[in-house]
This record gives sequence, structure tokens and C-alpha cells, in this order.
Amino acid sequence: MNFVRTLLGCCVAVAGTVVIVPTAFAADPIKIGSVLSITGPASYIGEPEAKTLQLYVDQINAAGGVIGRQIQLITYDDASDANKARTLATRVTEQDNVAVMVGGSTTGTTMAMVPVMEGAELPFMSLAGSVNIVEPVKKWVFKSPHTDRMGCEKNFADMKKRGFTKIALIAGTDGFGTSMREQCLKVVGNYGITILIDQTYGAQDTDMTPQLTKVKNTPGVQAVMNTGASGQGAAVLTRNYGQLGMTGIPMYQNSGVASKAFIELAGPAAEGVRLPAAALLVADKLPSSDAQKPVVVGYTQAFEKATKQPVSTFGGGAYDGLMMVVNAIRKANSAEPAKIRDALEQTRGFVGTAGIVNMSPKDHLGLTVDAFRMVEIKSGDWSLVD
Repeated sequence: MNFVRTLLGCCVAVAGTVVIVPTAFAADPIKIGSVLSITGPASYIGEPEAKTLQLYVDQINAAGGVIGRQIQLITYDDASDANKARTLATRVTEQDNVAVMVGGSTTGTTMAMVPVMEGAELPFMSLAGSVNIVEPVKKWVFKSPHTDRMGCEKNFADMKKRGFTKIALIAGTDGFGTSMREQCLKVVGNYGITILIDQTYGAQDTDMTPQLTKVKNTPGVQAVMNTGASGQGAAVLTRNYGQLGMTGIPMYQNSGVASKAFIELAGPAAEGVRLPAAALLVADKLPSSDAQKPVVVGYTQAFEKATKQPVSTFGGGAYDGLMMVVNAIRKANSAEPAKIRDALEQTRGFVGTAGIVNMSPKDHLGLTVDAFRMVEIKSGDWSLVD
């Protein structure tokens, strides 16, 4: 039996017939796992993430893949449930033979998956917001979007510019809302701001007028800030705020509501609301000199053409996470998890939709608060404040 090696594999001569047997290296795809909240209360986050990942995996594969191999995206829906996310993460690590994970739509689902990914020693690029995901640094865990603490700092800095020193804080009891409240309480004193009243609401609450009535009746409140983002809570809060005639007290939201869906759900009461967001939301309003403009305009055009839906920062976070992983695979010239992890940690100067990323062994996010843009809702759309 004669063996003839080719670039595609081995040719085996059997009874005068040549059979092409591809080598494992050439044939095997690089498997990327993804557990997202495609349905459930956080579907407004997970759905654009899932669509973004599939869109760009298809583009990468059509262009020849990465390091000569196709990408196989293995996506699961955790239905916005942390327990289900943990179960699916176990499936991804133990059955699917993935090289890396890009997923975790919410703080709650991400934190449920972290121990699984750390135990399996697989790199995990989270798409959720809490600073607790990457602080303290965990060897195998990274994240692409800004943190909740940065959101606090950006809002407080804007309040300080406007002369607001006494505010009300309203916090959702979801994972992100709880974490952001904790971070806001830690840094608020740095801006000379006092929280006069501190209220909470549940992710499934459909009426926040009791909490807002207490805020309205608290003397001296100059602004209101919400840290909750899960489901429709932020929109309900904003509608109730308008119904109570509180629009004379400026409202600040958090980056977790940065999608057109929030504006639509909140209605006219959203007019004048401010929040920190990625440059993606105001892509067309950025100056041509802005380093992020080509990236955010390119992503916006590609996503909206493919989905016929407006972009959100959540899809942008998925784009950033996937591209950093693909860049790491190229840099490592390998699909070995440990080598991908090491290359991710060496990410420098990556221009994404969230900002310019510079990671290190002590920083698995690589963004600063300056990467946030302050936006305001005007006439049902985003406007750039700074």
C-alpha cells in the first residue's frame, strides 16, 4: 500500500482507488462555546449577542477561518436563569470539547459559570457588566464591556459638573443592580455627592411608584439614579417617574439599559434621561478623527443589514469579545486553551465598540472609565453629551 501525502491530507491507494483522508488538523473546526440569555427577562441582552456572534463567525469562516481552520459556534440558551447557565457551562466543558467560551449575558449567569470555567481551565470571555467578574483577577476569566463601577463614576462625574450634590439611589435586586449599588456606595464620596435616600425594587416588579413617591417626598433630592437593568424594570421605573410628574428631577440610568428597546418601553418619560454608554450608540455622531468610528460604524452597518434591527451595546460587547478571542487564536497560532488564555491577557491596542482595550496579568478588562460616553435621550434617540 502506497501513501502519498498532500497538503489536504493523506492519499491512500486501495485496490487501484485513491481515497483522500483529510488530516485531523485540516478538518477539525475550532469550537467556541456560548451560553447566552436568548430568552427570558434578559433576552433583550442575549438575543443581539447571539445574532452578532453568528454573523461574525459566518463572516470569518467565509473568509477562510482562523489559522486555516473553520470556527464552530456552539450556542445554548440559558433562558436568563443562573442555575441553567451553570448546567450548560458544564455541558460545554465536559461534552462539547470547546477551546474557549464567549458568553454570559448577565452578571448572575456569568458568576454561576465562572467556577465551572475555572475548574475546566478554559478561557471565558464574559459579556456581562459587574466588576466582580474580573476583580479580583481570575486566571481564566475575561470580559468585554465596561464595569458597573465605571458606570457609577461616569454618572457621578456628570452630576458633579451639573452641580448636583444630593441624590436618590434606586437599585434593582438583580445581580447587576446589586453589584452596581455596592460599587456606587463605594465611590460616591469621591465626588462630593450625598445619597439622601436609597431604595430597591425586584426584577419582576411592575410598579415602582411607592419607592418613587418616597423619593419625591424627600427634601433636597436633585437627581435620581437607577442601578437595575434586568428585564423591563428600568423602563417601568422611568414610566412611573413620568407619571408622578418627577421630570423636574433629572434621572440617570446605567449602561445596562443602553438599547433602543428601553427608549421604546419607557416612552416619553425617557426624554432627558442620561446614562453612560459605549461609543456604538452614537456612532454617526462621532467626529471622523475618533479612533473608534470606523469600528462602530462598520459594526452598525453589518448588524442592521443582517438583522433589520437597531444595534445595542450588548451586541457590540459580543463583537468585541469574539474578535479579541479570534485575535488571540491568531496570535497564539493555536486553539489550545492555555495558549488562547495567555494571548488574551496580552491584548493591547484592540479597538472595539466599547473602547480601546489594553489587558495585562492584573487587568482582564483593559478599559478605563474614559471609554464610556455620556449620552442623553432626546426626541426618542441618543444624543452625545461628551
